[in-house]
Order: sequence, then structure tokens, then C-alpha cells
Amino acid sequence: MIEQYSEDSIKTLDWKEHIRRRPGMYIGKLGDGSSQDDGIYILIKEVIDNSIDEFAMGNGRVIDVKISDKEVLVRDRGRGIPLGKLEDVASKMNTGAKYDSKVFKKSVGLNGVGIKAVNALSKQFNIRSFREGEVKEILFSCGEIVTDSPICKTVEENGVETKFTPDDEVFGHFNFNMEYVETMVKNYVFLNAGLSILLNGQRYFSKNGLVDLLNENMSSEGLYPIIHLIGEDIEVALTHGNQYGEEYYSFVNGQFTSQGGTHLLAYKEAVVKTIREFYKKDFDAADIRTSIITAISIKVEEPVFESQTKTKLGSKDIGPKGPSVRNFIVDFLKNELDNYLHKNPATAEILLRKIQDSEKERKAISGIQKIARERAKKANLHNKKLRDCKVHYNSNHERKTDTTIFITEGDSASGSITKSRDVATQAVFSLKGKPLNSYGLTKKIVYENEEFNLLQAALNIEEGIDNLRYRHVVIATDADVDGMHIRLLLITFFLQFFPDLVRNGNLFILQTPLFRVRNKKETVYCYSDAERMDAIERLKPNPEITRFKGLGEISPGEFKNFIGEDIRLEPVKMRKEDSINKMLEFYMGKNTPERQDFIVENLRIEEEIV
Repeated sequence: MIEQYSEDSIKTLDWKEHIRRRPGMYIGKLGDGSSQDDGIYILIKEVIDNSIDEFAMGNGRVIDVKISDKEVLVRDRGRGIPLGKLEDVASKMNTGAKYDSKVFKKSVGLNGVGIKAVNALSKQFNIRSFREGEVKEILFSCGEIVTDSPICKTVEENGVETKFTPDDEVFGHFNFNMEYVETMVKNYVFLNAGLSILLNGQRYFSKNGLVDLLNENMSSEGLYPIIHLIGEDIEVALTHGNQYGEEYYSFVNGQFTSQGGTHLLAYKEAVVKTIREFYKKDFDAADIRTSIITAISIKVEEPVFESQTKTKLGSKDIGPKGPSVRNFIVDFLKNELDNYLHKNPATAEILLRKIQDSEKERKAISGIQKIARERAKKANLHNKKLRDCKVHYNSNHERKTDTTIFITEGDSASGSITKSRDVATQAVFSLKGKPLNSYGLTKKIVYENEEFNLLQAALNIEEGIDNLRYRHVVIATDADVDGMHIRLLLITFFLQFFPDLVRNGNLFILQTPLFRVRNKKETVYCYSDAERMDAIERLKPNPEITRFKGLGEISPGEFKNFIGEDIRLEPVKMRKEDSINKMLEFYMGKNTPERQDFIVENLRIEEEIV
């Protein structure tokens, strides 16, 4: 029966219903906390952004952030929200002071939505405003007022305290990864000199801005001292390392723009243009930018972001009466970076040698690249190693589809995933045997290796990850010794030649269940021995227990449960203390007494589970 399209079909949702039904419009993907861009971190960011905007306008130098279990508290020392407008600010869409550019000239949150989204998506949302000796408090649940307390006297200093618990009906089972929260907090202080953020009592503070940011994120020293350039509404820090790839950190009004935007495109252009003109040589842009480690922060009046999560700048101008973003950045670099290189000839000489070395390597492998591409095209046509999806993605986010490629071992595993995948957004690449140990090898040798050549072509990363075709690159191997070895060989390859893939959060490990526990009424898939024991206890008496020894043992029908909405992906992450060269040398270099001692000390013999 066809539903009738009538006046009754037209519905108007109030603000909280719309946010709860369409959370992705406001906070991006929901997630479970395993990725930095999951919605629970956007909720924290939206609240802190308001406090940062207060600091940027000269109000409040300390922000408290406390996270306990699943409850978040943020307390600033700003001016406090006018008490009579507290309910409106917390629960009426398109309401806020940031529409008044005189009050908030260069703020992040401009559309009056962020804190309302946090309110609507929290099972408990408590907001208190302290202002001129008085306090107003309102408690909400899922956007509905529970308690609206009258204005009272207070001795506490001005500011706003927001306490919320994300609604598990929306987010499901989630946990805060404190490493991600710590990274967020550090970025805030790097971009706001003089600001202190206390995260669960630990103080974060920066004296040197973007220089501190680069030092925090670099695993080894740069080839030359960090170049630090500061102007009105712009700050830049720049050096080069020995790694492959390019490493950028871009910010607008103190907001980390992980997807870049007009300012980052302009900055990349400006760096190349300035260096070419300084050396009076038409270097290839790739040779200039290879191994660059750099950060840029700009201030923009009334910025336009391409989504509510504010991760990509769309603004073309600095302000209503200002220059274009491109001209502003190009002019700044042309003057300041050029002056710096003239005044620091030793740095200029090191940079020149780095560019020339990159040029030599690129020319040495250019012919091999061409042959490799042709070989990859033929192999894809005839061998079908890649079962592609219908739509694609690249890291410039011209196409925003959240696509995935599974890198599998063996025909049975790739067959199961291929039959159960979403053909629109999920691709499968099948490895033949164990990959080459690429540690210590040059790009030239890797391009001559068929498996890695085909893998690079499938991902479209031969010349860097700007045109990566999949948002998630997922290693899907068995949880046995051979599978772990293959996993390690693949991670080695990516860390050695495409570290940006790891730094940008594109590389993951697929978590699949080790056990299936079931009775006549219920089936539970368990990812650890602890989950298995819990399931046995819950499904007693005498449930059937199956151990999956490989991905090929899981039927396509069951695999749908593990690569759909409930997919469990473990991100491959790097910390500052993880030096790529030292780590790869230890794990993937020639056998050493140190590694043998490590294996013996960490050897764990597990009983076979029947």
C-alpha cells in the first residue's frame, strides 16, 4: 500500500527533536570514542569553544575541565552569561552574543547552535552562570528543563560552569579516550598564549605558541631550528625533518581545522612561492614540501566553516573590509619568511640541501613510478585484487563520503568481507602472501615490489595522501601469529613511506570477535576472554561456544555484523615519544640482543581455550 502524501505528512520538529533525530548535522559522526572526530569530543569542544572565545576577548585566564567516567565539567572565569538570557542561550536556536561582532570580533562559534546541540544530546545538562555576585542555574535532560532555579547571591567569581553527560540512547556504549582530550586541550593552549587549562587538575600552558606545538608533536629534532613568524592575526612555525610526507597543523581563531580549508591551501602555495623566489629556482612544489613540519594560525572576522563541526574553513576573506585569505597569507610569507632566510643563511643552506636531496630522489624513481602505474592498471583489470566501492573520498574532502578499504590476507577472508560489505562505500584489497619487510628500503625498491605497487595504486597515494581514495584504511588480518606478522609488515610500510596516513588518523585495525557464545534464544559475539566469560555467565546453562581462529571461518552472513554500524576499529596512533626510526629499527631491523631480551621478558603463554 502506497502512503498518502497529504498535509498530515508535513511535520515540524522543535529544536531538540531535530538535533536528536539528525545529530550528524551538528556534531558529525556519533562514534564510540575510539576516533578523535567522534561526536562525544565535539560536545566537549563546543563547550570549551565558548570559554576560549571569552579568553580571546580578554576575559578569564583559567579554564577548568574535569572528566569523570562519562560526566564532563567545564568552568571558565569569563564575564558569565547575562542571567536573564541563560535559558535562551542554552536552549533557543540561533541565540547568542556572537552575532554582535563588537562583543565577539574573532570568535569560533558564530551560529548559536553548538551548546544547544550539547544540551539536546545529553541525558543531563547543567549550566550555571556567575555574574556580578549572582548565580543562575538550570538543569536540563535531553533538552527539556528539569529544574529552573531562581537567581541567588554568590561569592564565586564570574564565569560559566557547564556539566553534562552524553546520552547513551544516542551514543550507545562509549568511553572518553583521555589522550584525545589531552591533545585537544594542548592545542587550545598553544593557540592562546597566557591561557591555563586545568584538565583533571593538571595544568596546561604555553609560552611559545606554535613552536611549542611543533616540539610537542615532533618525534625528533628538525633539520634546522624552527622558524617562528608572528604578525597581526597570523602566526607560523616551520621546519623540515627526514621523514616522508608532509605534516600540517592549521587553526582559525584558535580552532583546529583538521580538514584544512582556504587558509591551508593558501599557506601551501605561499611557502612554495616564497622559497622559489628566494632561491631564484623553479623547484617542484613536492620537493619543497616533502618532509615539512609546520603550523599556521590565523584570525578571521566572521569565519565561514563548511560544517557545524568547524573543521574546514570556507572563508575567502579575512574580514568584511580585509584582504582575501590567500593574499593575506601570501603577502605575509613573502615578507617575513624571505626576510628570515636572508638573515639566517645557515638555515637557508640546510633548507636548500633538503630540497635538492628530495629532487634527486624524485627524479630517480620517476621512471619506475610510470612503469609501476601501468603495471598496476593491468593487474587491477585482470587479477581483480581490488574489489572497489562505487564512491570515493580524498583528504581534501571534495568528496565527503566516509569510505573504507579492507586490506585482507587470503581468498577466504577477502571472500567473506566482499560478500558482506556495503558495495557503495566499502572496498576490499586482497594480499598475496606476506608483504615485503620494507624497513630500511628505498622508495625505488618498494615501487618495484608488486604487492606494494598495487596497494599504493589502489589507495591512490603514489605521490602522497592528498588524493587518498578511502577515509578508513583498515588492516583486516587473522588474530594469529601469521596475521599479526602481516599486520606489522603493513604498518611498517605505512610508517616508513606514508606516515601522514597514521598522523591524520586514516589507518585502523579491524577488531573481529574471537568467540561466539549462543543458546537457543540469543547469540553474543565476544572480542576478549573477559567478554566470553561474561557471556557464558549470562547465557547459562551450557551455551555453545565457538572460537574463530581466522576471518575465513566467519560466514558472510555473520561478517555483516562486524563491518556495519557496529564496526570496531582500533586506530593506529603515534605519540611524540614514538620515534619512527627507532621503533622500526627495534621491531623490524636485524635481530638484536635487545629485542630478544624484550621478547623473553614479555612472553606470555596462554592456555588454549576449548
